[in-house]
Amino acid sequence: MSLTLPRRGLAALALAMPGVARAQLLPRPARLIIGYAAGTAMDTVARLYAREWQGEYAAGVVVENRTGANGRLAVEAVKTAAPDGATILMTPESALTIFPAVYGANLRYDPLVDLLPVGATSGFAYSFAVGANHPARTFAEFVAWGRTQQDITYGSPAAGSGLHFLTVLMARRFGMNMTHVPYRETAQMLSDLEALRLGAAMQVGGNVTQLHQAGRLRVLAVSSEDRVPSLPDVPSFAELGYPEMTALALYGLALPAGTPQPMADKLAQLTLAAAAKPDLREVLARLDQAPVTSFPTPAAFAARIRQEQERWAPIVRESGFRAES
Repeated sequence: MSLTLPRRGLAALALAMPGVARAQLLPRPARLIIGYAAGTAMDTVARLYAREWQGEYAAGVVVENRTGANGRLAVEAVKTAAPDGATILMTPESALTIFPAVYGANLRYDPLVDLLPVGATSGFAYSFAVGANHPARTFAEFVAWGRTQQDITYGSPAAGSGLHFLTVLMARRFGMNMTHVPYRETAQMLSDLEALRLGAAMQVGGNVTQLHQAGRLRVLAVSSEDRVPSLPDVPSFAELGYPEMTALALYGLALPAGTPQPMADKLAQLTLAAAAKPDLREVLARLDQAPVTSFPTPAAFAARIRQEQERWAPIVRESGFRAES
């Protein structure tokens, strides 16, 4: 799956979207709610797009950090907001696609019933890494080594996330016994990985790129279709012949269900238009991210959510994982 379309096609797509011309500028500030703290990558992306929407979608756009419950509190806050277009959700796509299977009846929202999907801002690949002194120097060597081990520990900073279940898929695909070790702090996980106290880790690309370049960790593969620019020496799983391991983490946008469709269309159009701006692309590249234009309409993004729910539900179910809360 490609993250972006050619820039020359972005304007034409944006202008062709229905309802854009009919949506009026909100006369008051809108809230952009995210479930992560100030200073995080998502916070940076949220503020970047808030500036792009200001004066075009609403008179102002204020980022509100509603942390807690692995991002679910932010989704719940948008679910209960007035459907007037003044409250926007930005969330990791996993909250819309994987969480329904992870939390089941305990999840207090239905992504396709309680929300109006809009689109995605940016996305990034996952990196599968081991310590620099690990005996495996390639992914093939890791699989050969892993099949001889009674058990391999692997870490992620987010139990129940795409990072977690992509490794579950890997273990099943290659016949390895792997045990998930959840971490509260990414820094501690990376320290354990470097010291070989942890066998492997599936991680957000930007968190391990510099450590790989410094020779402290070794990234064996990335989950995008192609190699990522910051890791030109690392193959993708697809390049190695395993396209089923392709997975991209997206930052999704949604409005409360019942919001007028022209408002969703306009927000999608403005987000798509921003993707063509070099300064925005430059900031995202520093985060090892890229704009997402593969789902240019709200309907396309809703279809993506359904497809990903269908993909991950059996993997979650077969893993036996149950979220504590």
